[in-house]
Amino acid sequence: MKIDVARVVSSGATDVEPARGFLQDRIGLWAFWVFVLSFGFYLTNVVTYPLIRHTSVPLADAMVQMANIDHLAASLVFGGVWVLMRRVRLSLEALQILDLTALLVGCTLFALMGGSLMQPLLAEGLEASIGAYAGLLACANTVMARAIIVPSTPRRTLVASIAAMAPLVPAILVVSPGSVVRMVNIVTWCAVSVAIATVGSRIIFGLRSEAARVRRLGQYTLEHKIGAGGMGVVYRASHAMLRRPTAIKLLPPDRAGQASLVRFEREVQMTAQLSHPNTVAVYDYGRTPDGVFYYAMEYLDGINLEELVREFGAQPAGRVVAMLDQVCGALAEAHELGLVHRDIKPANIILTERGGELDVAKVLDFGLVKPVASDAAGVTMSGSAVLAGTPLYMPPEAMMTPDTGDPRSDLYALGAVAYYLLTAHPVFEAESVVEIVGHHLHTEPVAPSLRTSHRIPADLEAVVLQCLRKTPQQRPQSARSLRDALRRCVVEPWTNDDASAWWREFRAKEKTSLRRVPQAEQALTVDVDVADRLTQTLIRV
Repeated sequence: MKIDVARVVSSGATDVEPARGFLQDRIGLWAFWVFVLSFGFYLTNVVTYPLIRHTSVPLADAMVQMANIDHLAASLVFGGVWVLMRRVRLSLEALQILDLTALLVGCTLFALMGGSLMQPLLAEGLEASIGAYAGLLACANTVMARAIIVPSTPRRTLVASIAAMAPLVPAILVVSPGSVVRMVNIVTWCAVSVAIATVGSRIIFGLRSEAARVRRLGQYTLEHKIGAGGMGVVYRASHAMLRRPTAIKLLPPDRAGQASLVRFEREVQMTAQLSHPNTVAVYDYGRTPDGVFYYAMEYLDGINLEELVREFGAQPAGRVVAMLDQVCGALAEAHELGLVHRDIKPANIILTERGGELDVAKVLDFGLVKPVASDAAGVTMSGSAVLAGTPLYMPPEAMMTPDTGDPRSDLYALGAVAYYLLTAHPVFEAESVVEIVGHHLHTEPVAPSLRTSHRIPADLEAVVLQCLRKTPQQRPQSARSLRDALRRCVVEPWTNDDASAWWREFRAKEKTSLRRVPQAEQALTVDVDVADRLTQTLIRV
């Protein structure tokens, strides 16, 4: 007996990585803006230096003045941090150290800049407060910008801000020890800056904490959205104790009408009955205090078959047979429990890795699943017959008699999926949904071998075309019989070496590019209220 055990990942990575990435992005943003503002003022200071001194000083001499050197050095500190954040992935601990180091070093240089600006002015008997307040302004802006941009607890911000503003006091005392009034003013403004930074950090950190609390569903913490559609939104999440990546499907309150709730609850209940290793596993189901319905299922890190063909073209016959064999196993279990999927399509089959096995096909999205007999007494999806499915893969009988549920309808859809995998084209192509429906009802499909340059074995082609017969009686009569027919096909096998090479290429490509297909390009699922002649097209998750 084969048992499907969900994969458990090592602790730490799932929870820490989002926080680490967010902190690195925010430190980079803070460093960028401090660099831009500081370097802009540096250029301004160099140009206006002769005006402040009331003398004609060559530009080169102005650039080597100690105050301008300190200013440039501080600018380069933040510029260097910005470049580092863009090019090097640092650990959470390293980022926290770098955050404080950049703040302290940068503000110390700004303080030295202020003292250096005061020295020549005092020597010539001029008002030197402009130098002291230049250093104060630079430090205060840096501290407050960090409080706004970089996530930090109020206590950490308080300590860091005091340490950053502290060098101003000795820098000014050394240059002008006798100016008590000026020193009191500087210390007062330093305290005000520290207070504003701390309060601002407390408010912003509190809002972030509240947002994190809102993104928690029981033991699950939502990380980022991975899909959205007519029946809900799907997030990648992690379990607090198991540290296991999980997919959470949500039905927000604004979509929680009675029909949607019935369908959503049906989806999780039906899927939970299935235990085949090629069916997505459901872990949990519930409702939040805010009225958000959700269920947790295994997170599938891979590629759906629609994306597979879009990115890599028609697939080898041996690989197609191997994938279809797995899907047939999942459908066989569902059909024998009296369930018809009704929305088999490439986007609802994920190719992933599991337990060291490559090219594992997983069937998901049982949102349109229907018992073969009928709905439970008193439970209806609408007040009339509803045609539901994806037109490119919808069998003729689903268009003519949408109330009936026949397992052979899933086999027609699976034949259309096989056709797409072998040719990189759907069975029928047209300009509108109506034309597609008409083709499925009346047009015989062109042989797959005539629509691709790849070799398709004759026996495999015959099986695919049999699945696409207009009447259910002419198709394979069960998922198990279809799987037996596929196994009899003589195809060049898809070996472990072939799969390993493909997955290495895929993972490398995944790291260097955003490979996700825009949702608008995904095959559409259509619901048609037959009695009222109303058509509603929606993208389903």
